Amino acid sequence: MKVTSSDLEVMEKRYRARFVNSLSGYKSANLVGTINGHEQTNLAVVSSAFHVGADPALLGMIFRPATVPRHSLENILETGSFTVNQIHSEIVEQAHQTSARYERAESEFSAVGLTPQYSDDFVAPYVQESRLKMGLSLASHQTIDLNQTVLVIGRIIEVLVDEDAVQPDGYIDIGSLDAVSITGLDSYHVGERISRLSYAKTSHPIRRLTVSGTESNG
Repeated sequence: MKVTSSDLEVMEKRYRARFVNSLSGYKSANLVGTINGHEQTNLAVVSSAFHVGADPALLGMIFRPATVPRHSLENILETGSFTVNQIHSEIVEQAHQTSARYERAESEFSAVGLTPQYSDDFVAPYVQESRLKMGLSLASHQTIDLNQTVLVIGRIIEVLVDEDAVQPDGYIDIGSLDAVSITGLDSYHVGERISRLSYAKTSHPIRRLTVSGTESNG
């Protein structure tokens, strides 16, 4: 099967959205928690979060064009704060339901049965049920001219994670948190680790590592 740009242009709108969204493969599955100045909370599933840098610690996300109200984006721009909460298999259905178009006054937390959690040092709500969550402050945002989507970059202010998942070398064992990923717009998956591998150097062969980062004998 060969699909050209011309074929994409004439595809039915929803078919094209599913097709193109599937092309990038497995994507991280997260819930973005926000609040506005009237203390109205919002929760939205996103699959566009990506690593920007470690020093400073930055995370990026893409939001769809503001052709209709985008409560999460509006709240981020208003307060400068948001949380990113990893989805695990036990909350997949509640997380997916947050993509429905609720009215601004109706919190997705209440609508889908998830619990807002607040930190003493952070204004935006976390998802209590999540096992890996980050509080971020807005560092940068810009509209992408090509399609009017909005790139948001946040600075990581704090991380809440199950301590047992953090390995001695700093690696977070995402698999132990039962984290899920998304393909397309609506398909959720649990990952399976093949192996950890040593740092790649031209002068040394690749070695298999244990989860904790030590050399494996297997």
